[in-house]
Amino acid sequence: MDQIFHALGDETRRAMLRMLAAGERTVGELSAPFPMTLAAASKHIRVLESAGLLQREIRWRTHICRLNAAPLQAALSELAYYERFWISRIDTLDRLLREEDAAASLKGED
Repeated sequence: MDQIFHALGDETRRAMLRMLAAGERTVGELSAPFPMTLAAASKHIRVLESAGLLQREIRWRTHICRLNAAPLQAALSELAYYERFWISRIDTLDRLLREEDAAASLKGED
């Protein structure tokens, strides 16, 4: 799980994953939009590969990358806990504000 969040923690890697969501890409295609060397892009790709988010296949001399979205489900499940936590807090805040508004309306009628 730590490797997944580490991989997702970088803007370049998230952009690469978005590109892969549209279909497989070569390493060159993945690196093209970014102002970095091919070696630097390859490091990002290796991080994604280590996290299990990317699968690489070698066709002749070309490295083809494709998204493996399955590990993202584990990350989503982890984040769902925090979503429930914040929704609960927001619901409590909403209730308290409504109660405060109702109390203020009652005082105004006196």
